[in-house]
Formats: sequence, structure tokens, C-alpha cells
Amino acid sequence: MAQEMTEGMTQVFFHCSNARGVLMDRRGTSVASLSEACEAATSMMRSLVATVSMEDWRDWAVHVSDEAGEEIVILPFAFVLGKPN
Repeated sequence: MAQEMTEGMTQVFFHCSNARGVLMDRRGTSVASLSEACEAATSMMRSLVATVSMEDWRDWAVHVSDEAGEEIVILPFAFVLGKPN
């Protein structure tokens, strides 16, 4: 998949999940590379964590998938949250 991403823009989807459920990304985002997809996922995670809510994001993960539904990478929210104090 990473090789396909270098040949132009690819639509990727950022599905978030934990043991209790899944938040589906139905819109997707166009990216040119795997690193751009990871940067967009990290930015989205930071945005969700910054919202005021009762959700504990530590057990959530982002599943970055391509248009065919193939999973490219999984990033745990702990990646942006760091270790609990």
C-alpha cells in the first residue's frame, strides 16, 4: 500500500475503536503518503482528546484504512496521550 500512496493521492479512512465500540469515518481524507496519513491520524486523535467529554481515550486506537478497506496502520491514542501520571 505504501508504494501505491507514492503514485498520487489516496483516500484513507480513520476508524476509531475500543473494546466497547467503533466510530466509523465515512468521509475519508486524501493523502499522498503513508507519513501524511499518520500525521492526519495523529492530528485527528489530538483533536478528539482535546474535546470536552467524559471519554477516556487511553484504550482507543485509530485504524487507518484505504478505499478497499485494507488496514494500513493502527495507531493507539496512547501515542498522543503519553503515559498516565
